[in-house]
Amino acid sequence: MALGPVQILVIGFDEPDFHGQIKEELDRLRESDVVRLIDAIVVQKHEDGQVERVQLSNLTTEEAEEFGATVGALIGFGFGGDEETMEAGAVLGAMAGEDGHVLEENSWYVDDAIPPGTAAAIALIEHRWAIPLREAIQDAGGFHLADAWVHPMDLVAVGLLANEEAATH
Repeated sequence: MALGPVQILVIGFDEPDFHGQIKEELDRLRESDVVRLIDAIVVQKHEDGQVERVQLSNLTTEEAEEFGATVGALIGFGFGGDEETMEAGAVLGAMAGEDGHVLEENSWYVDDAIPPGTAAAIALIEHRWAIPLREAIQDAGGFHLADAWVHPMDLVAVGLLANEEAATH
């Protein structure tokens, strides 16, 4: 299985108003093989403190097991640096994906962290568009040095810094 870069997103919603629009967009992106939702947990805490949880994934159970095995093997390799720990990690990772999900619903204490009337989502998103680009770079003899996400607030910070420097000169 060719695996694209995986991003973890943690998103808050001050006044959740869910009507399926986020899922529809994720489905659209999946259909065009741009991204794939590996797993997501959405937690909504109502004003009365009642917690509602929804877990979503684009993976089949078999794909979740395969993804878990890949992640487990990489962790095992990092832990022991040998084939034996890689294999043990792969087995444990595959077992973790047996329910079709990668994120453990009980391992995230979101319901305790968010105030009533809000919601939060934790999502693992695979960037499928990057797979052919990565392969083209490798075919051209290139290799990964670094990467980072540039967010709009990063650009605002650059502007603020430039303004401060301009004011002192």
